[in-house]
Amino acid sequence: MHGMDRPNRTNLRSVARIALAIVLLAAVSQAAVTRIDVIERSDVLGGRDFGDSGPYERIIARVHFAVDPTSAANGIIADVTVAPRNAAGLVEFSSDLYMLRPRDGSKSNGTVLYEVSNRGGKGILALFNLAYGSLDPRTAPEFGDGLLMEQGYTLVWLGWQSDMPDRPGLVRLYPAIAKGITGIVRSEYVPSEKVPSFPLADRNHRPYPVRNPGDPSVTMTVRDRGDGPRRVIPRNQWKFSGGNVEMDAGFEPGKFYEVVYQSQDPPLVGLGPAAVRDFISFLKHGGPDAVSIGSPQTYVQRAIGYGTSQSGRFLRKFLYDGFNRDERGRQVFDGVWAHVGGAGRGGFNHRFAQPSRDGHLMLNTFYPTDLFPFSDLPQQDQETGLRQGLLDRARDERVVPKIFYTNGSYEYWGRAASLIHSTLDARRDMELPPTTRIYFFTGTQHGPGSFPPRQEDTQNLSNPNDYRYLMRALLAGLNDWVASGKEPPASAYPRIASKQLVPPSELRFPNIPGAAVPTLWHRAWHADYGPEFASKGIVTIDPPKLGSPFPVLVPQVDSDGNETTGLRLPEIQVPLGTYAGWNLRDPDIGAPDSLYSMVGSFFPLPRTKAERESKHDPRLSIEERYKSRLDYLAKIQSAARGLAASRYLLEYDIPKLVQQATEQWQYLIPDRN
Repeated sequence: MHGMDRPNRTNLRSVARIALAIVLLAAVSQAAVTRIDVIERSDVLGGRDFGDSGPYERIIARVHFAVDPTSAANGIIADVTVAPRNAAGLVEFSSDLYMLRPRDGSKSNGTVLYEVSNRGGKGILALFNLAYGSLDPRTAPEFGDGLLMEQGYTLVWLGWQSDMPDRPGLVRLYPAIAKGITGIVRSEYVPSEKVPSFPLADRNHRPYPVRNPGDPSVTMTVRDRGDGPRRVIPRNQWKFSGGNVEMDAGFEPGKFYEVVYQSQDPPLVGLGPAAVRDFISFLKHGGPDAVSIGSPQTYVQRAIGYGTSQSGRFLRKFLYDGFNRDERGRQVFDGVWAHVGGAGRGGFNHRFAQPSRDGHLMLNTFYPTDLFPFSDLPQQDQETGLRQGLLDRARDERVVPKIFYTNGSYEYWGRAASLIHSTLDARRDMELPPTTRIYFFTGTQHGPGSFPPRQEDTQNLSNPNDYRYLMRALLAGLNDWVASGKEPPASAYPRIASKQLVPPSELRFPNIPGAAVPTLWHRAWHADYGPEFASKGIVTIDPPKLGSPFPVLVPQVDSDGNETTGLRLPEIQVPLGTYAGWNLRDPDIGAPDSLYSMVGSFFPLPRTKAERESKHDPRLSIEERYKSRLDYLAKIQSAARGLAASRYLLEYDIPKLVQQATEQWQYLIPDRN
């Protein structure tokens, strides 16, 4: 499947400047990659031919690094000066590598697509190839329709996080350890049911060990809301037990439990972004005394860094900290795509950082995730007096990549996404640099939805809107932009000036029976983690001292409750229901007035006029909107063609969207043709 409807392949056959090689390096004087131990090299799907790209090969390896802690380029790595050094005075560490590339390098499109692994996983095949998710893709369903392969991308996953659970297939970082260093760690947990214990680490990750489990001065608190007052739980009512906290009385659902303790010997979390920097630079530029392990070689001209959620925030932090410039002053990523990261960064480069902790209304509150600055260009924070932009360092060092920010409806309610393109007072739209595009996926939850919608621990059905088709087309636009300079599709997001972006209190959501609009939403706060946090990455105040919250805005809706701006897929333009980015917690799991993290809502339209009138639903019924199923599908196809004409959708995918709409119609109204 490699016909004309696929994205254009630009400069795919030109010989690259530097050969990509999986190599052994004899010295480290000119490169941070010192050795690569290959564990497996095998054919993908038995040597299946992916059109013009030919067969692909799989490489699984361990990459070894060494960085000079006295180098200015490495001074941005927190605690690098207190890390152990080898005989040459260098800090050593290593990472897992998983790579899929054309076996014949001359058939590559010249682009490395590096996915920042979300908690060690692999997601881009499921997203861009419409495949089944897998940590070690080996079967045809795990490669989907092969879009990325047919386009000739070299796909790379490199471990950057060290604290994930022990699970085969995860790629992880093996960092240096700062022996003898001590500090504070905060653990927060919100149960969904009454439990006798909770883990110290987020989502079954590896916790930082408690330095003195019997310390009587350690406190645990409970609060009813994330921003509510803390109440101390007496020390004799709970205890540490391995990597958990136990309490005989149990922990109640919907309550926020928090314990702060002393730990020691932290790993250098900031070696994760350093590993990404150095390996991507190595792929683009090679290293000294390189010895190829196979012929022909794959040729690499450019690199795109892609990340979803946690890993999208990683890329925002990567740019902010200055990792897009390698040790020799060269640009690392030519393109960066931060997907559903909202306005956040995260714990990716400070002492005792917990990279898995994110920040939602009911999950991981007040971790150093949503911190000023939020926008690419500088703004003045009136409360602190700071003037900063996310890209200040990259701009000063002349290594600003082409950037895509994509967020859905949930990110405006649950991840403060409006801050990336509004002024801090939420009164004006923020200017974008010419290297940045922003796309809003209208009517979507955090991850792609699936049909039929489900209802698990939420008050409403989940949002089934599948936005992956937009992403397939946008990837083509980003690659063309970095490869040939062709302008990508225009930004599409809600703006204050046109009253498309409003305070939540001004949302005009219709009075749909059974639908309760959220009264609480995620906020980014001014937060003080201590005097050495910004300069050295050392937290001395946790939980932080809070100042005022930054105002958050959300997209406005139409009379159906569907948002009016952004990239509106056919099911939003030609609706069978209302698609919201928010959902509320089921009363059985506590805090029923709060958002359920990362899940949206779906409210089907009434099927008939009689049903609408009997339920007092203000939305027109399906029978009042569409003459027949064929009328509905014709409108779906027309909406899809409009998106394709603007390059937000691939022509190749229009039949898939029509088929998807057919199945949704048959599910919701099976007896009406």
